[in-house]
Amino acid sequence: MAYQNIACSTDGNVATIELAKPPHNFFSNLMINEIADALEGYDRDPNVRSIVLAAQGQSFCAGADFANRPSTGATTEAPGAKHLYKEAERLFRTKKPIVAAVHGAAIGGGLGLALMPDFRVTCKEARFSANFTRLGFHPGFALTYTLPRLVGEQQASLLFYTGRRVPGDEAVRIGLADVLVSQNEVRQAAQALALEIAQSAPLAVLSTRETMRRGHADAAAKATERELVEQDWLRKTDDFKEGVKSVAERRLGNWQGR
Repeated sequence: MAYQNIACSTDGNVATIELAKPPHNFFSNLMINEIADALEGYDRDPNVRSIVLAAQGQSFCAGADFANRPSTGATTEAPGAKHLYKEAERLFRTKKPIVAAVHGAAIGGGLGLALMPDFRVTCKEARFSANFTRLGFHPGFALTYTLPRLVGEQQASLLFYTGRRVPGDEAVRIGLADVLVSQNEVRQAAQALALEIAQSAPLAVLSTRETMRRGHADAAAKATERELVEQDWLRKTDDFKEGVKSVAERRLGNWQGR
């Protein structure tokens, strides 16, 4: 299948999905739909046993491009389209193990995309940030479920409230990522991990993953419903407008609380 925002390939029993909108791989409804289409296609392919999610360019994924498109995520891209985060629920319902190769920044919704896979391989140069509150916004992409699940409620609250950027080595230390390598080895190490998974009995892996992640997709969907309620009203505030502007100008926000 021809895609506009991603590139796909297979090597033996390992497939690779690559975000192909460098340098920062800002996502859109179309990109999320293409990733979901690819994952669902690999679910139907018995030769594919594990998947690597990687990216071209400088960033892994810098999330939604609020600076140039403040309405990003809303149902404006096509008649009848769902909100981007609602479309992302499809990702959580796919069946095969996924390893993210996070070689650069995973910011905002891009962090949500990085936490959707089962494992993350990263490097010191990578940056992980749930920067929503610095935008005057509420977290999305099911992060209010996935982030505490990995690092605990206390650490997740700290990351949400501050919007701080966590380097790759700290991400591994707190459980946000799993493997730390040099930046030029991230893709190779992710593929090696995916191959190690693919060398296990495929039906047993699928069965075990289904047990380990039972209720995972439903919990992510429930979190997203709550996130969208809060995002809908925050999007209309002066603080959100100021947040988008201040982040684009690389300064602290001048918040008015309205």
